[in-house]
Amino acid sequence: MSASAAAPITIHPATLADIPTIIELAEATWEPTYRFIISKEQIDYMYRVIYTPASLERQMTEQGHQFLLLLDEGQPGGFASYSAKPEAGAYHLNKIYILPSHQGRGFGQLLIGAVEQAVRQAGGHVLELNVNRHNPALAFYERQGFQRHHEEDIPIGPYWMNDYVMRKELR
Repeated sequence: MSASAAAPITIHPATLADIPTIIELAEATWEPTYRFIISKEQIDYMYRVIYTPASLERQMTEQGHQFLLLLDEGQPGGFASYSAKPEAGAYHLNKIYILPSHQGRGFGQLLIGAVEQAVRQAGGHVLELNVNRHNPALAFYERQGFQRHHEEDIPIGPYWMNDYVMRKELR
């Protein structure tokens, strides 16, 4: 048996005990993801708002965010989170991040597939996400079947997120 067969890629739901792992992944992915898109000040501000242990705990316990962890040979390689929207059958992909060292290996596609499966199992039929209008990940989302639905400018503290809202019908 090869080493890769013995330690496959796995994706499993995260719990409160996984918050330190999510923070480690966020620390390794956040700045490289956004450094060419938004200012360092905005990156730092948004990170402090979203990725403190208390904030992640609120997302999990009060805001209904479900987190999935991707493990590569037993080691964390990425994560995603999603939650139900007020619109019946609609869900939002809140986060998806893959370690820079693991990008280009199909892990993002695996995580999106796992989110889509979970959403379908929960009775969902639409998955949407926000992506910065200048983010190169736009092409990735389009390859996954997401389409630009509308533009949205969202204030976050003294900054703005200038996003596309992308949607995918789940069949």
